Amino acid sequence: MFITFEGGEGSGKSTAIKHLVNFLKENGYEVVLTREPGGTPISEEIRKVILEKQNTDMDPWTEALLYAAARRQHVVEKILPALKKHQIVLSDRYLDSSLAYQGGARELGIDEVLKINEVATGGLLPDLTILFDLDPNNGLKRIADNERREVNRLDLEKISFHQKVRASFLELAKRYPERYVIIDASKNENEVYEEVLSAVKNVLRRR
Repeated sequence: MFITFEGGEGSGKSTAIKHLVNFLKENGYEVVLTREPGGTPISEEIRKVILEKQNTDMDPWTEALLYAAARRQHVVEKILPALKKHQIVLSDRYLDSSLAYQGGARELGIDEVLKINEVATGGLLPDLTILFDLDPNNGLKRIADNERREVNRLDLEKISFHQKVRASFLELAKRYPERYVIIDASKNENEVYEEVLSAVKNVLRRR
């Protein structure tokens, strides 16, 4: 099973994922936890280029293509091998982040960015995508309050950019209702995790 976690900056994905990993392992599942951009040595190197705060002159299509390149390596080196072993793959971000950030917020076009990512992923889509929906103002405040959290180039974008990201994710949830579950990420940590766990259990029961 392939489960992805999406949302704006500071939406709390990472915390819920850690709890979910523990639950799945305790119940006998083999779990691979990964992230994007990154997940493999080559993809992590590309991540550094994409998120480096000094790279403010990066062209939007360069950004989109770098994400797709990192994703390609991630898919062939890590995700597909794990799925072939019947492991559960949990990825903090995947294809939909490119659609929301570059396709929507950068205004390259969701369908246009989807085309290059269909090539990059070989058409691999998640079985479940959990969207952590949160007002961008709250998400950015969480980042500012968390001294341990890495601040990257995208965190420093204007609030209007992050609002476009949120709107794009919600548009994607309407486009792909068969795999999307929307979580209200403004709730407390336990409530958010319980909703995540419920969504995952529903998918597990169907398999």
